[in-house]
Amino acid sequence: MRKLILYGLLICPLSLAAQEQYTLEQCRQMALKQNKEIAASVKQTAMAHYMAKSYKGNFFPNFTANGTGFYSGTDGTFGIPGGNLPVLAPDATTGVLAPNGNYAYFPGIDLNYKIGAIYAAGVQMEQPLYMGGKITAAYKMALLNRDLARLSERKTASEVVVSTDKAYMMMVKAKEMMKVAGQYNKLLTELHKNVQDAFKHGLKLRNDVLKVQVKLNDSELAVRKAENALRLARMNLCHEIGISLLSDIDVSDDFPTVEQQMAPKTLDITNRPEYGMVGKQVDIARQQVKLARSEMLPQVGVKGMYSYLHGVKLNDQYLLDKGNYAVMLNVSVPLFHFGERSNKIRSAKAQLQQARLQQENANEQMLLELTRAANNLDEARLECDIADRSLTQAEENMTVSGNQYRVGLETLSDYLEAQTMWQQSYEARVNAHFNLYLTFVEYRKAEGNLQ
Repeated sequence: MRKLILYGLLICPLSLAAQEQYTLEQCRQMALKQNKEIAASVKQTAMAHYMAKSYKGNFFPNFTANGTGFYSGTDGTFGIPGGNLPVLAPDATTGVLAPNGNYAYFPGIDLNYKIGAIYAAGVQMEQPLYMGGKITAAYKMALLNRDLARLSERKTASEVVVSTDKAYMMMVKAKEMMKVAGQYNKLLTELHKNVQDAFKHGLKLRNDVLKVQVKLNDSELAVRKAENALRLARMNLCHEIGISLLSDIDVSDDFPTVEQQMAPKTLDITNRPEYGMVGKQVDIARQQVKLARSEMLPQVGVKGMYSYLHGVKLNDQYLLDKGNYAVMLNVSVPLFHFGERSNKIRSAKAQLQQARLQQENANEQMLLELTRAANNLDEARLECDIADRSLTQAEENMTVSGNQYRVGLETLSDYLEAQTMWQQSYEARVNAHFNLYLTFVEYRKAEGNLQ
């Protein structure tokens, strides 16, 4: 496209030398960096990543340390007096124990006890051996959720790129429309001066002056509208890239070149993030079935522990002062739960079938969207070619009409009409190139190749 010539300043005039020009790629990078939705998607991906690592830990033993402390000031004594105790022996005839006349000396018992501080500490290890596939299914679901989050992040990024490209091209278009309005106003200003001079010398009628003046008034309004549109487009682009809305920025004067051959004969949607997302959702539903089925299967786990107990003094010696260990194997086999678990499996299977139907529907819609985007791109390219030819013809028509008007072979109305046709053709050309790039970006997004 041709370079833009500014014929007016914006409402808040700033020095053009202070303007900073941004490329499309710079605006994309700034938008991707500043966008809040992308930041949220990144956090979602990080959350899914750590959740997958958390589920992976279920494959390994779980070690737990515990300790308990207790203190009591309770103390006391316990005693049994000593003395001579009769010795019993069985009677030879009856077998009944009876004193035999002898005595044994019993020294007695004198115990002093004190509770004091009691503490226990231990280490416990738990290792699942077989859980019916529950741990594996849960871990695979976590991995699928992580992949789903990454695809969602990519989808959000593509939407931000489309929005940024549109804002950028809106500013390029506004600059081009400023050029059209300015050149049209310049043509009418020059024509108005010539017609007015001719009227003063009696060569033109007052009606001719008024005709040009009406067109000139309309063109002044068009210039003001173009100025306001450019100011608004600049503010919108500033919003997209995350800088102050009052920043005085500039963009390229040209629409980017669109590749000539973009729409292939075979339409492929497998590279779209949405295609991968619906596929992951089906995989998650499949693992959900396995997770529900695991509750119907046996579960086997092993537990080992070691503990140490210390405390309770008895005659100034600790009664409890040793460690012990234990190993336990646990097997749990579900028998009957009145349909609770079997119905969970049926529900999960129904959810899987629903996910598959949604996948088929989404894939068909994406294929339709890609086909529509390819058709729009083809039509936009043809529209651009026609607009380019129409502008060339309108310029030639305006030149011929102007030459004929100056030699008196054409009326002023015809010449004004030729100028209006040139203006409309120029605006149509700007709109066509603007629409071509947007349809190109939408096509790249529809096929999943928008970088």
